[in-house]
Amino acid sequence: MWLGHQRGYGFYYSKCFRMPELRTPLRPDFLALVNQPTHAGLTQSILEHWQDGRGFTLATLNLDHIVKMRQNPVFLGSYMAQSHVVADGNPIVWLSRLAGRRIELIPGSELVMPLAALATEHDIPVALLGATEETLQLAADSLRKDYPKLQIVAQIAPPFGFDPTGANADTYLETLRRANAKLCFLALGAPKQEIFASRGISQVPECGFVSIGAGLDFIAGQQTRAPQWVRKLALEWVWRMLGNPRRLALRYTRCISIMPGLIWQAIKDRAHS
Repeated sequence: MWLGHQRGYGFYYSKCFRMPELRTPLRPDFLALVNQPTHAGLTQSILEHWQDGRGFTLATLNLDHIVKMRQNPVFLGSYMAQSHVVADGNPIVWLSRLAGRRIELIPGSELVMPLAALATEHDIPVALLGATEETLQLAADSLRKDYPKLQIVAQIAPPFGFDPTGANADTYLETLRRANAKLCFLALGAPKQEIFASRGISQVPECGFVSIGAGLDFIAGQQTRAPQWVRKLALEWVWRMLGNPRRLALRYTRCISIMPGLIWQAIKDRAHS
């Protein structure tokens, strides 16, 4: 199935996303949101959900998400409702270890191929939602080339300004239900993808929603990841910022600004563990 139009990449500025920063004295322990510390454990949990006919929602925590959750109660609520959360960035891994929790780095962009392989092995129908029609087709072609037996049953490219809480979202979820999708890769960017996932699991409870950001763009060849040696040095963020300083400089500045508070929280967690 195919549904949709070309989608832009601008941040969603509807009324519900303009809510002011929470001023409550208590904030959640963001690091404790990670509930899938290892690749092996994540894989086993997903298999168990499929075997039981249950869906799931998978988010990939990084510093940018924490910045946005502090400012956006809707995003925060959606994140806390995710059934599976992994550590997408090295700072989350380091801070968690400082807090006394040993976790592995599991970037969202690196989940697509392993999960596609797992879906192929277990005859799980897959849907792609997000990005643009061109990107989805290129990504689908690439996935089918690597996994000829992979069932891609829906490709949905929402239009610019897509509201994950609006009527179009219901239409797309009905498309996923009719297509019998059991795994849906969401390439909408944060916070849209996590909000859509938390809504989707209630309407298509047998589907697993995996938020992967630019994961399909990488597979389609529309974006290029940093070289492996850069990633091993935990400098992928520098690589990305140099490639698009106007868009990313402020984002990373905000991420750095929350580090002292997160370090202090991690130290307190360790002391109480």
